[in-house]
Amino acid sequence: MSIGSQRARLYVAAITAFVGGLIVASGMNWTKLGFAQSRPSQAQIQPITEASNAFVAIANNVTPAVVSIEVFSAARSTPSGQRGRSGDQQAVPPGMEDFFRQFDIPQQSRPTRGQGSGFIVTQNGYILTNNHVVTNSDRETIADKVTVRMMDHRVFTAKVVGHDRTTDVAVIKIDGNNFPTVSLGNDVASRIGEWVLAIGNPLGLENTVTAGIISAKGRSLADLMNPNGTNKYAISDLIQTDAAINPGNSGGPLVNSRGEVIGINSAIASPTGYNAGYGFAIPITLAKRVMDELIAHGRVRIPALGILIDDVSPEDAAVAGVKDIRGVLVRSFPSENTPASRAGLQPGDVIITADGQPVDRVSTLQRIVRGHNPGDAIDIEAMRYGQRKKFRVILMEADADQQVATAATRTEPSGGGSVHPALGISVAPVSTELAAQARMTAPVRGVMVSDVIPGGPAEDKLFRNDVITEVLYPAPARAVNTPGDLKQALGRLKNGDYVSLKVFSLVDATQPPRIVNLQVVK
Repeated sequence: MSIGSQRARLYVAAITAFVGGLIVASGMNWTKLGFAQSRPSQAQIQPITEASNAFVAIANNVTPAVVSIEVFSAARSTPSGQRGRSGDQQAVPPGMEDFFRQFDIPQQSRPTRGQGSGFIVTQNGYILTNNHVVTNSDRETIADKVTVRMMDHRVFTAKVVGHDRTTDVAVIKIDGNNFPTVSLGNDVASRIGEWVLAIGNPLGLENTVTAGIISAKGRSLADLMNPNGTNKYAISDLIQTDAAINPGNSGGPLVNSRGEVIGINSAIASPTGYNAGYGFAIPITLAKRVMDELIAHGRVRIPALGILIDDVSPEDAAVAGVKDIRGVLVRSFPSENTPASRAGLQPGDVIITADGQPVDRVSTLQRIVRGHNPGDAIDIEAMRYGQRKKFRVILMEADADQQVATAATRTEPSGGGSVHPALGISVAPVSTELAAQARMTAPVRGVMVSDVIPGGPAEDKLFRNDVITEVLYPAPARAVNTPGDLKQALGRLKNGDYVSLKVFSLVDATQPPRIVNLQVVK
């Protein structure tokens, strides 16, 4: 017999044995004949089916009230070097920018267009969206034309009822009645880990629905919400979600598993400008209040305590006598006569309750205060060097356009100075020349920080050209007029002790002093 015939017989025998084994195994219930595995039971897939059906029901119920918003602004004469709304370069030949700039010749910008989302909240056509959707790049001037397109293909020209940069909320209106509407929920009751849907028109793709969870609450994104400058009253209570949000989603609703809107999708954190898993929404309770203000008054009245605040650090908690690292630090006052200062609050106090509610961070205090109107009274509890203090503050109406002052230039220290390793700084006297350069009107006092040691206790807390004027803690408080005064005050402290300093900036001596708490290292 040839070798080829032998191989053929072996192959046939092997195949016959394999098939016979499958038949035997199938008969003994070892496996089922064939290559397909068994499917999961109906009971196993029921939860997945129910979740899927819930998403379908929510999408079907909400999307008819979600609209696409298109904006148009005509070309305008602008100073050279500026950009239009969408970032287009002005019509200047390459290499000629400096030529036009030296004569400050106005240039003709290009017409600009933008696109975003919104959702109808009343049957007579009021729509919530973002301020940055309906305004130009300055976030203040309204686009020349705002067009609304609905899911049923109806098109309307909308009127901007009002807009607010600090919250990035805007209200627009279309004419008509019996429009489909969304149901507004309570974002305060929402929890991290809950399923949510983001609905909008990303990248021009209408009626897009994406799913994710609430991945964090109380996020602060002042730079994203206020690209032209940090506003003292900008919100820091955003909802973070991993539901995909892209350009064009702005102004659309973030919806919970009950089909209720709990936020307005507003921003993404991404190096590319597209979804990277981090989207942010304005809480609907805040947006609803802003909407009511805009409809009733045409503007937003911002209630404020009249303090500059910060989240509490371990050093702040230790100095104030707060057992847990929580609360809000009173950093300073924006002016001498504010409601908080009149009520008796002081820089360095740590606010632990407001309006009877626990305060754990800045976003919590902001949410509580923004739930009131200017003129309302609010009860505050704060810790001050281990003692609990109570205050009643009458809220003022804040100036929405008031900005945190920044200096265009920085003065230079004279160099040298006494080294204080316990704080990780070097200090020097404030010279008469530097005082005049900084336009200091008060008598020269305090010591200037001439250097900050990397990795030391003062890193990222004290800066060159800061002036230390007083050691507030440990008691009793002591004025600091010379480097020797500071050395004497620190000499009694041990390693691990805490010190509280009153500090102001030589860069802008018109700004009120702030409190800096540090842990001594010896």
